[in-house]
Parts: sequence; structure tokens; C-alpha cells
Amino acid sequence: MPPPPHQKPENVLKRAHELIGVNQAPAALTLLHEHVTSKRSRNAPIASLEPVMILLVELAVEQKKGKLAKDALYQYKNIAQNTNVGTIELVLKKFIDLATEKVTAAQQKADEVQSSIEASAGSASVDDLEASETPESILLATVSGEQSKDRTDRAIVTPWLKFLWEAYRTVLDILRNNARLEVLYQSTATQAFDFCLKFTRKTEFRRLCELLRNHVQTAAKYSAQMHAINLSDPDTLQRHLETRFLQLNVAVELELWQEAFRSVEDIHTLLSLSKRPPKNIMMANYYEKLTRIFLVGENYLFHAAAWARYYNLLRQSAALVAAGHGKKSDNPPASEADLQRAATFVVLSALSIPVISTSRSRGAMVDFDEARKNKNSRLTHLLGMSQAPTRAGLFRDVLSKPLLRRARPQIRELYNILEVDFHPLSICKKISPILAEIGADEEMQKYIAPLQQVILTRLFQQLSQVYETVDLEFVQSLAQFPEPFQVTRAVIEKFIMNGNKKGDLAIRMDHATGVLSFDVDVLSSARAAHAGSAAGSAESETGSVQRLQSTPSQIVRSQLTRLAEVLYTTCRYIDPSLNEARIKARDTALERAKAGAEKEHAEILARKDIIQKRKDRASELQAQKEKENARKKLLMEQAIAQAEAQRLAEEQRIREQKRLANEREQIKKKEVENMLKDMKLEDIELGDLENLDSNKIRMLKLQQLEREKNTIAEKLRITHKRLDHLERAYRKEEAKKLPEDYAQQCERDKAAYEVIKAQTLKEAELKHKADLELKHRLSRLMPFYEAFRNDLHERRRDQFEKRRRDAERELEKAVNQRRKEYRERKLREKREREEKERQLREAEERAAREKEEERKRQEARREELARLREEREKERERAREAQARQQQREEEAMARRAARRPPPPPLLPLALPRCPSADPPNPSPLPQRPVRPGQAPASDAAPPPARPGPPPMERVDSRDRAPPRIAGIKPGSWREREAAKAAAGGNGTPPPERSGLPPRVPSSRGVPMDRAGSGRGGERDAKDAPAEPPLRASGAPGRYVPKFRRQEGGGN
Repeated sequence: MPPPPHQKPENVLKRAHELIGVNQAPAALTLLHEHVTSKRSRNAPIASLEPVMILLVELAVEQKKGKLAKDALYQYKNIAQNTNVGTIELVLKKFIDLATEKVTAAQQKADEVQSSIEASAGSASVDDLEASETPESILLATVSGEQSKDRTDRAIVTPWLKFLWEAYRTVLDILRNNARLEVLYQSTATQAFDFCLKFTRKTEFRRLCELLRNHVQTAAKYSAQMHAINLSDPDTLQRHLETRFLQLNVAVELELWQEAFRSVEDIHTLLSLSKRPPKNIMMANYYEKLTRIFLVGENYLFHAAAWARYYNLLRQSAALVAAGHGKKSDNPPASEADLQRAATFVVLSALSIPVISTSRSRGAMVDFDEARKNKNSRLTHLLGMSQAPTRAGLFRDVLSKPLLRRARPQIRELYNILEVDFHPLSICKKISPILAEIGADEEMQKYIAPLQQVILTRLFQQLSQVYETVDLEFVQSLAQFPEPFQVTRAVIEKFIMNGNKKGDLAIRMDHATGVLSFDVDVLSSARAAHAGSAAGSAESETGSVQRLQSTPSQIVRSQLTRLAEVLYTTCRYIDPSLNEARIKARDTALERAKAGAEKEHAEILARKDIIQKRKDRASELQAQKEKENARKKLLMEQAIAQAEAQRLAEEQRIREQKRLANEREQIKKKEVENMLKDMKLEDIELGDLENLDSNKIRMLKLQQLEREKNTIAEKLRITHKRLDHLERAYRKEEAKKLPEDYAQQCERDKAAYEVIKAQTLKEAELKHKADLELKHRLSRLMPFYEAFRNDLHERRRDQFEKRRRDAERELEKAVNQRRKEYRERKLREKREREEKERQLREAEERAAREKEEERKRQEARREELARLREEREKERERAREAQARQQQREEEAMARRAARRPPPPPLLPLALPRCPSADPPNPSPLPQRPVRPGQAPASDAAPPPARPGPPPMERVDSRDRAPPRIAGIKPGSWREREAAKAAAGGNGTPPPERSGLPPRVPSSRGVPMDRAGSGRGGERDAKDAPAEPPLRASGAPGRYVPKFRRQEGGGN
């Protein structure tokens, strides 16, 4: 169904008034809400939308439809905030005013109902005047526990209070973080605070404070948005400060101290952001509320510090107003009475700071130093102080300023009694009238309990200096206070136990004898002073107590000090040279200091420059380090943000999957329920639906169908049986009356036939007469009709012939065209068929040619391979022939060499290992190897006959294109050259004997090598060395004899 067409605001407003006129206010509200929240309304003029919004707000308040009003107000704010802010303020104020009027009207109605109930109850007749309560009223009061007015307010006023609270929340959410609507936001917050204070709504006040706190955090987070508030703007910050101060006042009035403390923290945070100094009247309110908060929290130390800050602010304001530098409206009233009151409370609160905390004690085994320091640091910052206050510091300020003179006389006297002239035996008599006067003042009465703690602390501290044991009754008689503030024995015992636990006192109590024993151990050490405890006590005041006499432990601790002082004084009087040596050493030191002053000054200046350079370098390194840390932090934040985004996406995906799974389960469950409903199975419970699947449902359905089929069959059987019996009974009774009925029916049929026959004859006669008359009338017209028809046929014959000839020509033309198309189609199909046959024939011919070419290439390849194989066979044959000839020449050369060689002389047997291959031994001049163990020397055994080696191996790989080589022989080597010389025939001239050279003796390193002719001697070898004769065969195949051995053998 398409959406309804968009209407103008004027038409919508008119339609809404019409609906209201016919008592259809909910329909009118729905119509206005749909129009405002429609996307097309964004372009509507604000002037025409404003009456629509006002009427919508009125109807929403009348019907308590806060949700509809909230949606419409959000949409209207988005439409109008860029063009007209005034209309938004008008509509929102109208919304709040209407809700407030409803609450007022509800209160008046509740008062009227209550007054009518009371009047009716008073005017009712009472049977027994002595019975003020009836049994019914007593029972109702016992069960309900609340008065009739409370029930009336809950029934009438509470719903409208809830609606007004929701209206405030809605308006604050709409106006948040919008600089153009900031004034209205602050005024709405003020109205909400007044609402909470007027109706004592503590829970709503906490929620309101948390809401405003979240709005400030959101504003700081989304400061880059359009129209966002700027907390750096002084006016904006001032408005927020005023709102927070009002929040603080309401929290104190409602006695919500925790919320008041959080409001103080909010104010301090805003003050730290403010560039403009706050007004003195606001700060005076701030410090005054802090005093009340700290007093409720029993933090007397910071309570006194807050009073001191308040007094200083009053004194500064009075000086500013007197000098004309400030306005009276910006400063708190600072008359002499106000200053006296503030000074009195400063002194009294400072005197009330307990030395020993009697509440919230956790024992000496629990360490709360770090937590106490953090808390004291926070409270110090809230007071705007540089360091944490102390009791002694507060009294120093009291004495340094004319503060004590401005206090009341009884407070000054109390100060003198407690801090100046404290005496334990007369303290209570002196202080009782002062406590009575303080107790008469409602504001000062709260300080009596901490003052008693201070008095008891001083009392026990001074008693411990004088007595070792003291009776508890005597202590109780000393601690006598005025009657309303009397201290019992249990309170004194509790105070002593708490002081012992804290370590401020060392007292033992004997309940049997009622005696208190003070610690008299001469080796015990005094407890060190420490900062105030968590309950607000000051540091230990042991040093500030008036000392009546020294205790034994103090005497023992100071004995060595006094002995050293006396000995030093005695030495100065007995030995004057000691004093002279001391004076001389001092003068020498002074002269040395004067002599080295300039040098030390230069060194100090140089050191100063070095320190400055180091500072600069350290600052640069620190800046680089901070920059690097910032970069790492940024990267880490980006990584964390990315991981968080991934985590959120993963969680979203998991939630989406769970949601889809739940939806599928719900849909499946609903389908099962619908199927069960269709099957009319009411006996299945909802808990059994989870265990059902499609098979079970199909089975149930089949069972139901079977049951229905059986039921219907049974019903049909019963019905058939009943009908059968009924029909049989009918027929039995009918058979008795059929003859009579047949006779009656024949008579009736005969009578009806006669009537119908007479009527038919009469109608036929009348029709015949009418037809004859018609024939006579028409017969006179026949000649004219025939003439007209013949004339018409003659006139239309030419036209018919013309159309017939045209039709025949068109038919012939169409036939010729169809014939022509048929012939062309046949020719085209014939050409296409011939073209396909030609292409197929060409393809077959091309495939045959390719096949033939491939066959020819294969044959050429096979012929080439056969030719290459034949060539390789020929090459191998030639190689085998050359190898045989070469082997034959070598054998002949070896035989000739063996025939020419003389027998060797008997020398140290040297032999080379036999070469395992068929290669002949290498005749190159290498050193002779030593004879292996177990091997006979060559001179003792005859040379073995020459044995032919195994035939050389050749390669048979057809892929090797290189000619075959003989194993063990390298082309162009020394063997080939020697073999060629031997084959040429002709024994060379034997080399001349070297004369004058001693025979070479083999050394332990082997036979030295003859390097002649090796090319290493250069030209010297070529000039000096005579021509060497060719080598002679040794006659021992496979063995090599060095040259010097051959020469020795020839010489012998």
C-alpha cells in the first residue's frame, strides 16, 4: 500500500482540530506526530510548523504521551536549530509549563480529596465517643502502614510528578551540547533542581546530577561538532559554575552529602578550567558548603581548614569593598558580626581537631598511609591549598592574624584553657560553663563531642607525666562535664583502648582494682608524630603538651647528651690550649678560604656553564623522548582503537548471529505452534515444543489425519446406518399409501391436462388470427419491397465487381510475393549448404596435408637419426682401430725399451704401486716412493713379464657427440710424443755422462726431482743443460726408474 500523500502543516492542524472536536484526541496526536517526524516536514517553513508543535505538546501532556513528545521535539530541534532558535525555546518552555501546571492541578485535586475525606470523617456520626479508634481503622492502619493522604498523593500526584521528571530529562537531553540553546539548558537545570528540592526527590536528584555530569563529559568529547559548547569560553564556564553551585546548595539542603562532595569536585574541576577568577560570593558559598560536608564526614581537620579559608575570603572581600575595588554584589556580606562569627568557628573548629581518632579505627596492623595521603591530597586541592593543613599550622595562622581577638570571649577563654594554661585537676571546672554556653548554641553544639576527645587526650597525657598509677574513679572525677554532656566510665574506657590501639597512649587497666597503670619503661621510645587519620584527627600533639616534669624514659634518652655537654665545658676550662688550637684552626681555615675564593668562584662559574649545557642537553633529550613517547602512544592508541573496532565488529557479528539464530528459532517455534494450532492439538504444552522437529510433527500430523479419517469413517458408517433404517421405515409406510396417492395424482394430472389443452387451443386461435391480419397488411407492401431490392442489387453490383477484381489482384500479388520469397529462401539455403560443404572439404584437405607433412617430417627425422647413428658407428670403429694401433705401438716401444735397458745396480729397493687401470705408468720425473712393507725390492726379483691390461672402456651413449677417447691417454700428452718418437725408429745418441758430479744420495724426504726441462729454470736451463737422450726402456713394464738411477746404473 503506498504511503499517504504529504499534507501541508495548515491542513494537518485543521484536521487535528476537527478530530479533537469529535473527541478523537489520540488520533489527532498520532496525526501530528506522524507529520512532524516525516522526512518531508524538514523543508516545511518554521512559522507553519510552530502551531503544530504547540498543539502536539498540549495533546501529549494531556494524554501523558511523553515518548511521542520526545520524538517530535527531537525532530523539531533538528529542523529549527539552524534557522530559528527562539521557536525551540518557546515550544520547550510550553512543554515544561504545561507539565508543571498539571502537577499543581493534581496537588490541588489531592488536597480537595483529602479535605473532603477529613470532612466526611468528622461529620459522620460516632456511636461511642470514648472509642477514638474503631477495630476496622486499627486493622487498616496496621496493614497499610501509611496515612490516607499518602495514598491519595500516590494515586493522583505521583503519576504527574513522574511525567514532569521525564519532561525535564527529555528537555535536558535535547538541549545538551548546543551553544545556541545553552541559556535555556541552564534555566531548565535550575527548574529541575527546584523540582527536586520542592518535592524532596532525592533519587531523582542523584540521577539529575549524574545526567549533567555526563553531559559535560560528552561536551568535552564531542567539542568538534557543529554548535557544540566551548568550555574555554568564560561565559559558558560561568554558567556551568552557577549551575554546579546551585546543585551543591540543593544537595546540602537535601542532606545528600556524598552527592554534595561530588558536586564540590565538579566545581573544582570547572574552576581549574576557568581563565576568569570566580566571584568571591561564589567561593564563600563553596567554602561554607565544604565546612558542612567535612563536619558531617567527621573530618575535623579539613573542616577547620575550610573555615579558615572562608574567614580569609571574608576578610579579603571586606578589604576590597572598603577600598572600592569590588562590587558588593560580587562579594559576600562581610560585616563585623560576620567576621566575628567566622573567626569564632575557625578557633572552635581548630580546637575540636582530635588528637586521637575514636571512630573508624582499623587497628595498628593495617596500613592506610598511601590511601590517607591520596585522600588528603585530594581534599587539599579542593581547598586550594598548596600543602595539607595541620593543627599546629592552623593555630599559627590564628595567632599571626587578628583572628583570636575577633572571636567570642568564651572561645578565647576556651583556647587559653586548652592550649595555654591547661591543668588536669581544674580543667573540667573551668570548661563546664563554656561548654554550657556552646551547647546552648545550635550551630556550636556539634563541636562538644570532639572537644571532649581533645580534653581527655590532654588529661591522660599530663597524668602520664606525673603518675605511674591512678584510680579510675579519680580520672572520672576529673572528667566532669555539664549534665547534658556527661562522660560515662564506658566512654573513658573506650577512649583509653582506642588510644592504646593507635599507639598514642600506653595505659594498662585493671578492672579488678579499678586502677590505671601508665608505661614507665625507661627504654621505651616516644611515638613519632604523624599526619591526621582518616577520621580527621591531627598529628600527635605530644610536643605541644605542657611538660610538668620529665619522664624516666626522657631522662635516660637525654643523659648522654648532658654528659657530653658537661665534659666539653670542663675541657675548655681545664686545658686553655684546646681553645687556642680551635681558634687557630678556625683562622687557618678562613685564610685558606680567602686564598682559594677566586679560584673557587671561577670553578663555580665554569661548573654553572657545564650544568647549564647539561640541562639544555637533558631538556633536548627529554623533548625527543617525549616526542618519541607521544608517537609511540599515538601508535599504541591507534592499535588499541583498531583492536577495539575489530572487537566491537566481532561482537556485533556474534550478536547479529545470535539474533538471527534466535529469530530463526522463534520463527520455527511459531511455525510449529501454527501447525499445531491448525492440527488442533491442544494437549501439547509449550515446553514440549522445543523437543519437536519436522519428523515428529509429520508423525503427529499423520496420526491426527488417521484419527480424523477413522472418526469421519465412523460417523459416516453411523449416519449411513441411521439413514438406511430411516429410509426403510419410510418405504414401509409409503407402500401402504401408494395406490391411494396414485389415484389422486392421476385425477390431478387429468384435470391439469384439460385446463392446459383448452388454454393452448385458445392461444393458438388468437395467434392465427393475428398472423392473418399481419399477412394482409404486409401483402400490400410486397411490390414496393421487390422493386427497392432489385434497384439496390443493380446499384451495388458494380461496386461488388470492382472490389472483387481488386481482391483478385491483391491475391495474385500476394501469391507471387510468396513464391518469390520461397525461391529466394531455397536459393539462400542452397548457397549456405554449398558453403558449409566447401568449408568442410577445405578443412578435410588441410587436415590431410598437415598429416602428410607430419609424416614426412617424421620420416626425415628418422633418416637423420639413422645417418647420425651410422656416423657414430664409423667414428667408434675408427677410434677402436686407432686405439689398437696405439696399443700396438706402445707394446713395441716398451719391448724395445726393455731390450736396450741394462740391468739396474743393487740399490735401495724402490717401487711404485701398480696402477689398477690399463694406463701405462706415468714416465714424468716424480720422486720414487718408498717400498711398502712386505714387498720385495726390484733388484732381488726378476722383472715380471709384461701383461696386457684390460681393454679400455668406451662410452656408448648415443647422445655424446664427441669422438671416443682411449682411457688413460690424453691427446698431446708426453706418452703420445714418446710413442711417436719410438714409432719413428732410430735410437738416439745416448746422453753424455755427467762428469765431476757426485752421485745423488737419497734423503729421508725421498729422491729429489730433476727440474731440468720443466720450464722453471728459464733460459738458464735452455743454455747450460745438454741435450737429453731419449729414455731407455727399463725392461720392467709398469715400473718407473728415475733419471739419476739410470745414470748411476750406466756409470757402473
